[in-house]
Amino acid sequence: MLFPSLYNLFSDGLLPESFSILASGRTAMDDGAFRKSIEKSLKDYLPADRWDAERIAAFMDMVSYCAVDVSAKESVQCLSDRMKGGNGGPVAVYLSTPPSLFGPTAQALADAGLIDDHTRIAMEKPIGTDLASSKVVNDAIGALFDEENIFRVDHYLGKETVQNLLALRFGNMLFEPLWNANAIEHVQITVAETVGLEGRVSYYDGVGALRDMVQNHMLQILSIIAMEAPARLDSTAVRDEKVKVLRSLRKMDADSVGANSVRGQYAPGAVKGEIVTGYADELGKPSNTETFVALKAHIDNWRWAGVPFYLRTGKRLPSRQSEILIQFKPVPHSIFGKGAKGNGAGSRLEANTLIIRLQPEENIRLSIMAKEPGLDREGVKLQEVDLDVSLVKAFDGQRRRIAYERLLLDLLEGDTTLFVRRDEVEAQWQWIDSVVGGWKDSGQKAQSYAAGNWGPSSAIALIERDGASWHD
Repeated sequence: MLFPSLYNLFSDGLLPESFSILASGRTAMDDGAFRKSIEKSLKDYLPADRWDAERIAAFMDMVSYCAVDVSAKESVQCLSDRMKGGNGGPVAVYLSTPPSLFGPTAQALADAGLIDDHTRIAMEKPIGTDLASSKVVNDAIGALFDEENIFRVDHYLGKETVQNLLALRFGNMLFEPLWNANAIEHVQITVAETVGLEGRVSYYDGVGALRDMVQNHMLQILSIIAMEAPARLDSTAVRDEKVKVLRSLRKMDADSVGANSVRGQYAPGAVKGEIVTGYADELGKPSNTETFVALKAHIDNWRWAGVPFYLRTGKRLPSRQSEILIQFKPVPHSIFGKGAKGNGAGSRLEANTLIIRLQPEENIRLSIMAKEPGLDREGVKLQEVDLDVSLVKAFDGQRRRIAYERLLLDLLEGDTTLFVRRDEVEAQWQWIDSVVGGWKDSGQKAQSYAAGNWGPSSAIALIERDGASWHD
């Protein structure tokens, strides 16, 4: 994602003049070998209409490579020498390493004289593995950089549809007056994957779905759905409101975690007609790491009092989709009597539902009740219909940007709005740690589910106990 995004920014003339890219990794290779590997990636991941041999060649001239082991001072000297031969402009450092290496890497760069008051640093999630380790990371980075120069990356925040949540809520009078416990019955957030470990065995085992997906992507989505209107669309105002939501999440413990969470781990099964092995088989040993989690969360504030937020994510599920469902309450009294009908529900009026699909296709769908055509001699008959807005079709002809394009450009321009602030990270971990602690104290184990299903049956019971159903 990184080099295709940088190339697209370069191709569109959005990178600064005299811009250069110095890449580093542990593998020893020269500039030519690294450029060939990047060119192959561009060919694989860029759309055909974005490939231009002349622009590719010009882009490659900006790229150089240096093998680095941050534990060896002489190795880091390679970076220092290359930087001194650069254009002398401001530096942005982008770290895509395990969180345990964020602090040591930044310190090694500082020791080599590569960091000053204007240097910016970006770090890919996760920031730590719990609250304590996240504080260690944040303290180490905070000792070298001011907060406004720290860019904690959650690529979901760069997605068009996630940002459209702000436009939907605060750019339309239609929804905001109803966006509260008076009108909303519950909220669902689903992030489903069809893949398994996909070469991430060493990272994923011991981490699991809760830390890998809920702690960052899903809680960021939840905070945008639930936050109060910021005074301005800037980094301070937006992130102030998000962190208030995260701090309002009701903590779990050994007594409440059983009724409000489900852990699952995929067993052998079939996904999209293809036979797949189970998690333990891929790992090569038994494990209690969850590949699926379903949660019932509560936000203890005035706006959301009594409204459950159901979160669900997992691997080896039937389809790849990320979506948000806002379930509104039914009308307080139906005037349509027995003649009304909705989706075969007899005289039942179906409550309005707003579905915001983030991927694979981006669209917003609102279900409403409408009158069926006819003379109505036996009473007015209603049917549920959808108002469906495909964002791809609505903006046909405009190129859909990779999320990292926006994030990298914001990094270069110094805009932290779409990045995660330290207090957000720590508020997220406080809630996640309460769930993990509840699991540990209660001895809750990961339940088996066949690959290709929507998790353990207890995940269905989690929401159906409240008279609702997951939207599949």
